[in-house]
Amino acid sequence: MSTEPPGSGQPPEDDPFRKQPPPDEGSGSPYDAQPPYGSGPQPPPGGDPYGSGGPQGGDPYGSGGPRGGGPYGSGGHYPGDPLAGMPPLAPSGKRTLARIIDMIMVGIVVWLLTLAFNVHEYSIDDNNIEFGKSFGQSLIAAVLYIAYDTVMISRTGQTLGKKWLGMRVAGLDDGATPSVQTTLIRSAVLWIPFAFCCACVWTAISGGWSYFDKPYKQGLHDKAAKTVVVSTD
Repeated sequence: MSTEPPGSGQPPEDDPFRKQPPPDEGSGSPYDAQPPYGSGPQPPPGGDPYGSGGPQGGDPYGSGGPRGGGPYGSGGHYPGDPLAGMPPLAPSGKRTLARIIDMIMVGIVVWLLTLAFNVHEYSIDDNNIEFGKSFGQSLIAAVLYIAYDTVMISRTGQTLGKKWLGMRVAGLDDGATPSVQTTLIRSAVLWIPFAFCCACVWTAISGGWSYFDKPYKQGLHDKAAKTVVVSTD
C-alpha cells in the first residue's frame, strides 16, 4: 500500500499500471542460483566476479545487463525504449473519438451553467447582432474542462471517453497513472487556448499532432506533460 501523502504528486507504488521489471530481474539474492563450489564454469582470468567481471566490464549485479543500463534505461531487457513493458499505443482515431465524447459531455454542463449564471455567448438587440464570446463563459469552460481531465486522469488515467473506448493516459517514463501536477499541465495546455481564443482549432492542432508524431503518437499536450496514451484492451 502506498505511503505517499495525498497531493504529493507522485504516483503510488502499488499502481497496477506501473511498468514492472522483467521476470528474471526481480527480487531475490543474486547468490540463490549459484552452482555449488567447485562446479560449473569459472570466471575468466583476471575478472572480478563482484565488480567488473561481466563480459563487457559491467557489474553483473548492479548494471542490469551487458550494456550497463537499468531495466528501464539503456540496457537489460528494455534497451532505451520508454514504451517497453507498456501496452501498445492507442490509435489516434480512437483518441479523437474519445475526445469528442468528453467535449460533448462537459460542453452540456458548461451550457447549463452559463444559463444558470445568465452568461450568454451572443448579445442580440433589435438593430444589431454582436457575436462575441463572453469572458464568463470562457472561464467556466476552462475551469470545467481542466477540472474534469485533471480529476479523472490523475485518479485512473482515464476520462469517460477513454474508458469506454479502452484507453488510458500513462507517464512516458514509468507507465504509471500521471500525478495531479502532470495531469494539470496536460489539461491546461489543451484547454486554456481552447476556452479563451482558439476553440476547436487548437484542439484539432494539439490532438491531431498525434497522427503524425513518431514514435510515441503524442499530442502537444502529451509532449508538455511527458505522457502517452495506451490501449487497455
